[in-house]
Amino acid sequence: MKVAPRSSRNNVEGPDAEGRVRVRCTAPPVGNKANMAVVEALARHFDVAKSAVTIVAGQGSRNKIVEIRR
Repeated sequence: MKVAPRSSRNNVEGPDAEGRVRVRCTAPPVGNKANMAVVEALARHFDVAKSAVTIVAGQGSRNKIVEIRR
């Protein structure tokens, strides 16, 4: 998954040509704000609770691996 912080809107797009989902969020990549926005956007997109979305790898990177439980 690829994250684009400080975007003009929050949304989930994809997959792209490389097969990755792209998440755009308005939050800055400071103090875990962007990661929390990504979790919220994915939970809303997949209609699950925020507690069902976990960032497995890439906490400090734009490229992340995320687990979504139903």
